Amino acid sequence: MKIIVLNLNRNLEQKKLEKLFVKYGKVDSCNIVTDKATGRSKGFGFVQMPDESEAAVAIKALHGTQVSGNKIRVKISDNKEEQITNV
Repeated sequence: MKIIVLNLNRNLEQKKLEKLFVKYGKVDSCNIVTDKATGRSKGFGFVQMPDESEAAVAIKALHGTQVSGNKIRVKISDNKEEQITNV
């Protein structure tokens, strides 16, 4: 299941994001979306978890929590969000 994580601190490292989710199960991939020109974080990222039940638990546990000073939003990703990152 592909999960989108919104409102990330722009200084958050990919390893830390992955570490948040691995507590709840296997993580296939994790990436923070960056600006192609500057390389800076755009403040959101994606996490891929193969087990839907583990992903659901992670979403419920992490949505609305404080991470590096920001209250993150966590939900199932849909195609619209992926299209935005490809612009």
